[in-house]
Amino acid sequence: MKIFLILLLFIVSLVAKNIQEPISSYIASGGVIDIVRKDTKLYVATKASSVDIFDLNSKKLLQSVKLDKIKDFMGDEIDSKVYSVDVLDDKILILSQGKSGFRRVHIYENGALKLLIPTSKHLYIAEAKFLNKNTIVYALLGNDIVSYDSEKLKENWTTQASQSKFSHFVLSEDKKEVVIADESGDLKIIDTHKGKILKNLSGENLDNVFKVDYKNGIIATAGQDRRVVIYNLKHSRAYYKMANFLVYSVGLSASGNFVGYASDENNNVTVFNTKTKKSLGLFGGNKMTLSAILFLSESEFLVASDDKTINRYKIGR
Repeated sequence: MKIFLILLLFIVSLVAKNIQEPISSYIASGGVIDIVRKDTKLYVATKASSVDIFDLNSKKLLQSVKLDKIKDFMGDEIDSKVYSVDVLDDKILILSQGKSGFRRVHIYENGALKLLIPTSKHLYIAEAKFLNKNTIVYALLGNDIVSYDSEKLKENWTTQASQSKFSHFVLSEDKKEVVIADESGDLKIIDTHKGKILKNLSGENLDNVFKVDYKNGIIATAGQDRRVVIYNLKHSRAYYKMANFLVYSVGLSASGNFVGYASDENNNVTVFNTKTKKSLGLFGGNKMTLSAILFLSESEFLVASDDKTINRYKIGR
């Protein structure tokens, strides 16, 4: 029995040594919901009524864009969750929690917050991103996808992706397409110019898809069914890998060659080559459920979670 325990401890220590630790970290104002990179800056949507802006190289907090706190049903003042953030030129698009659970959308520009969509519209917006300087696209929890003119303050088009509850969306690099993930496990690809559904991807995820990413013709999903699915649109092929736990987050490198996904209950991230399916490492040090995986290059990536800490990793170091 003693020999068995010693052997077990030895094996555990070997496994632990194979988990790569972060090379650096960024500390946000609160738990992190969304992260976006533009040039050398990192924009962080937090649960603490703020969007934190970091210098990626120095890790220095450059600025925090603060939103008004809100009151809960008891009348107590609480932080407003920032559900998503996006950046275009010098504009920051901020989707946040408002009165009675409804959502509000601001644009931050030239040091000022402009309210674009107020909570008086009574909308449950789940995500919002820029299409161009005058247009945003947002998704409602009911899976209505809306193109909205931010100058004329009116809808360009509305399309219901499916009857299932919305989970997440991602824009293609040229912003001509948006990929919608929802509770059904299927993906819808929608043309952002007219709102037409171009394609339905089905049969790979069997349950809710928490997150989706799309780079260079490759789509990756993070599924409640413990599957990370890779769709190759150029060759009309798909496959999946099984994880040991619910896959809460996923992220692709710009080439689409590498993907990272939340692979176990300890919030570790596995990275593998999407062409060869070969694993490139296991990355740890995340304390809470993962909210985002963002590749900075083909060899470095960030991992955000419900914790304040955003970890940075290097593959193959």
